[in-house]
Amino acid sequence: MLTADRFTGIFKALDASPWNAATGRVGKRQASIRRGVATPLYTLEERRRRDSTPWTLVQGILAPVQFLVFLVSLGLVVNYLATGHGYVIATVSIITKTAILSLIMVTGSIWEKVVFGRWLFAPAFFWEDVFSMLVLALHTAYLLVLVLGIGDGRGQMMLALAAYAAYVVNAAQFLLKLRTARREEAGWRGGNAGQMT
Repeated sequence: MLTADRFTGIFKALDASPWNAATGRVGKRQASIRRGVATPLYTLEERRRRDSTPWTLVQGILAPVQFLVFLVSLGLVVNYLATGHGYVIATVSIITKTAILSLIMVTGSIWEKVVFGRWLFAPAFFWEDVFSMLVLALHTAYLLVLVLGIGDGRGQMMLALAAYAAYVVNAAQFLLKLRTARREEAGWRGGNAGQMT
């Protein structure tokens, strides 16, 4: 039975909107931003969970593997569009890229749940997750077009290129977050080292 308390709990678990302040729901991160205080990407507890979970290593392995598959597939897709040859191998490469994307999305969701307590849309990664949904939607649209036989090979490959363009933007978002996390980590270590001396 869905009681008011259960509904509130479900709502809080799903509510990661960056517009909380407009609705009167200001979380710690949004309140810090409002006061002009830099909010760290991870709290101390989140950093501890991030460093202790094996899902961090899984993500660290899958991300470069996915990027390598993307580069190979991109080359095959561009070759097909330029020459009209290699449709089958380009298609197999896109399916492989989509499978790895799905795997990284599932394991990334598990990682996010372990670190932030949410399956998706944790405030620290809200926009990355939003764009990831677009990337996944475009890859899935490609699979549907392929399975249903909609359009010709060139149209299918153009849809794959749109999915790949979105993937590049999303990958850049995550690389920027990784850079931010490393800077914060260096600052945190430097601050702690200064306190110890």
